[in-house]
Amino acid sequence: MALNTSAETPLPVGEVSRLIGGWIDRLGAVWVEGQITQLSRRPGAGVVFLTLRDPSHDISVGVTCFRGVFDTVADVVSEGARVVVLAKPEWYAPRGQLSLRATEIRPVGVGELLARLEQLKKSLAGEGLFAADRKRRLPFLPQRIGLVTGRASAAERDVLENARHRWPAVRFEVRNVAVQGVHAVPQVVQAVKELDALDAVDVIIVARGGGSVEDLLPFSDEQLVRAVSACRTPVVSAIGHEPNSPLLDLVADLRASTPTDAAKKVVPDVGEELDRVRLMRDRARRAVGILLDREERGLATAMSRPSMEHPHRMVDEREQQIDHLVERSRRTLGHLLDRADSELTHTRARVVALSPAATLQRGYAVLQRGDGSVVRAEGEVAAGETLRARVADGEFTVTRTDGNVQARDEENGA
Repeated sequence: MALNTSAETPLPVGEVSRLIGGWIDRLGAVWVEGQITQLSRRPGAGVVFLTLRDPSHDISVGVTCFRGVFDTVADVVSEGARVVVLAKPEWYAPRGQLSLRATEIRPVGVGELLARLEQLKKSLAGEGLFAADRKRRLPFLPQRIGLVTGRASAAERDVLENARHRWPAVRFEVRNVAVQGVHAVPQVVQAVKELDALDAVDVIIVARGGGSVEDLLPFSDEQLVRAVSACRTPVVSAIGHEPNSPLLDLVADLRASTPTDAAKKVVPDVGEELDRVRLMRDRARRAVGILLDREERGLATAMSRPSMEHPHRMVDEREQQIDHLVERSRRTLGHLLDRADSELTHTRARVVALSPAATLQRGYAVLQRGDGSVVRAEGEVAAGETLRARVADGEFTVTRTDGNVQARDEENGA
């Protein structure tokens, strides 16, 4: 229940500790799973002290039990072993310390561990963490490789030596961590996150040189699997355990069978690449040579054609045709002009023969009044009326008198 306290009415430490102990005493026994990190069995002592740790969350709690309880599993349980204990929480008031009093201890067998891993595997697969479309392609030539592995381990040596042998210029960002035991999961997770945060790191390798199922449990931890799934940098799993691969192999972008295999898959071989470049260069040279030969043959065939050997022949032939056509055009036009000239001459002669001027030449005259109208009948002219008479070579005036016409020379004024 809640306590009514204030700055003026505080509770003594002893009372608070006593109350916490009372609350804890009311708790019943619980089954607890964890990994033994410390084990103390003093000779002659009737109580065994051990520390039970949750490797996924880095939380520990002390456990005590009577020697007889521990002796039943002493042959199969040691530091680092996973166990399940039936224990009741206890509160040690003088030091304000919580512990568990175990009445039964059971080791977790390999079969049970594998069954739990299989259940976790199905759960994570259902979330899509192992889906193929989440896998990222590794860079062809990483400039800097992040390596998470044990300090001075064979796995570290295999990765570094093989990678540098294949591509001497490759560089590494190494994080040495515990690869088994209670500290493995938090250290590996922290190292992966640190390397993923570095922009210079192109790919991350998590390496360990194999081990038993119990030794590889940290690499099947849910916390590590989710951390790798959240990485933006491609991750390579090189745990080196074939029969029962840890879950890290499934969530990683690439699985390598061994640390050496990881180096081969991540870093190209400089000798092989040079051979490949030479091969491609030779293929390109041959392809270009074949292309040039084919084009040269095609050019030679084209040049052997008459139109290419004598390019002016066509022009010469067309020139002769044009000259012939021009000559024909000239002849045709001449004939047309001659015929038109002849027709024009005949027409002109007919027109001249029928013209008034020709009539005048034959001695006729045309009489016109002052207004220019032509006299066509004798009755149209009054006595004394002056008219103009037009003849072939000029004009003169005439006057009608007493029915007779008298002519006057216009030039003399008569």
